[in-house]
Amino acid sequence: MKQNVTIIGAGLVGSMMAIYLGKRGYKVDVFDKLPDIRKESISAGRSINLALANRGIRPMVQLGIIDKVETLLIPMKGRMLHDVEGELQFQSYGQKPQEVIYSVSRGGLVSLLRDEAEATDNVTFHFKQVIDSIDYDKNCINLIDKTEQIHPHKFDILLGADGAASIVRNSYENHGVSGVSSELLSHSYKELTIDEDDNGPNRYKIDKNSLHIWPRGEYMLIALPNLDGSFTVTLFMPNKGEISFESLTSKEAVNQFFSDQFSDVLDLIPDLAEMFFENPTGILGTIRCEQWNYKNALLIGDSAHAIVPFHGQGMNCGFEDCYALNALLDEHNDDWQKVMDSFTEVRVHNANAIADMALDNYIEMRDSVRDPKFHLKKAIAFELESRFPKQFVPRYSMVMFHHISYARAQSRGEIQFGILNKLSDGIESVEQLDLVKAEKLVSEKLSVLSEHDLS
Repeated sequence: MKQNVTIIGAGLVGSMMAIYLGKRGYKVDVFDKLPDIRKESISAGRSINLALANRGIRPMVQLGIIDKVETLLIPMKGRMLHDVEGELQFQSYGQKPQEVIYSVSRGGLVSLLRDEAEATDNVTFHFKQVIDSIDYDKNCINLIDKTEQIHPHKFDILLGADGAASIVRNSYENHGVSGVSSELLSHSYKELTIDEDDNGPNRYKIDKNSLHIWPRGEYMLIALPNLDGSFTVTLFMPNKGEISFESLTSKEAVNQFFSDQFSDVLDLIPDLAEMFFENPTGILGTIRCEQWNYKNALLIGDSAHAIVPFHGQGMNCGFEDCYALNALLDEHNDDWQKVMDSFTEVRVHNANAIADMALDNYIEMRDSVRDPKFHLKKAIAFELESRFPKQFVPRYSMVMFHHISYARAQSRGEIQFGILNKLSDGIESVEQLDLVKAEKLVSEKLSVLSEHDLS
């Protein structure tokens, strides 16, 4: 008989892992401190939409649920850059029709995943349950239910999928497990909303199929589309300084700031200042763990590797965890001790790599995209990809559209940055590219990628 698995956290990753385990025949209990979003309207204090890319799509295809998920998706073909004067510049994510990312509703997706987990007839969700303590020697969790009564729950295997503030991870530290680091960014975020257009022929006030960015150097706005015609807008900026959350202390200051820097957004959100002070300011940070497993417990998703959102890979990385964990269960014939030891070894370096690349991408999104040299290098990268498709794949594409490991994408990306620096030096357009020099650099410095890498 298979062991009973307990998952702490009924979010996106916990719910997807429950589907995998339910399909494998495990009896799964999933506990979450929040109410069930399918039955109660709640605000989880997190972004209502996310960017779904190939790493997140692959496990959905494997689980046979992608057709249902597709009804929740809005394709975004690239970045729409808004300058201070309101002029627009579109920047494609890739150069192939399938190279798009998708805006998806967090609530809609997690509801679908929970339905699919329950449909296996092996998964039971328990909401409004708070962990009081975990006894790893007795394989027992003490939970506080909605009546504030404490009751024990026994487990064979425990998966911590309870997010960046993971109680499971914190309990590891209480039991002497070291190697956890938390790196808070000196920037925070605040969400706003562009409502749907009730008057125009199109429900969307700005282009529906783009991820909109207002890059301003030390700060930026982004906007992702929702199915109802609205956009979720997020302001990222420093906590302190002349232009910061600290400096925006009145409605007048907020309106003046947006009038100076984001005047087109001020036109799109009439009640912007009121919304600014009604909505909370969220923190940004990175969690790294050297050890993801302890006794019969294992961390997955943000519990093990929370990252900043600037590469759109937090959810995708968590879903890739589920895919990898399922593959290891196949490889080791459901021997959980071997699986848990291998999982940390397989995933930790990749998690650290995407954490680094997400931080890099913040600088790119808020600042580098304004530099003509950045656009020249991107054009050269597309040209090299067209000419040497099995050797040169832009780093963004490796992360978003392929299944090359994060760690390998990071290391190849560093080599490619060096190539682009050399090829862009002294020229102003891709037509001036020295193709002989380009071929020599690519052949010398980049190995040939396999068909599996490029899938």
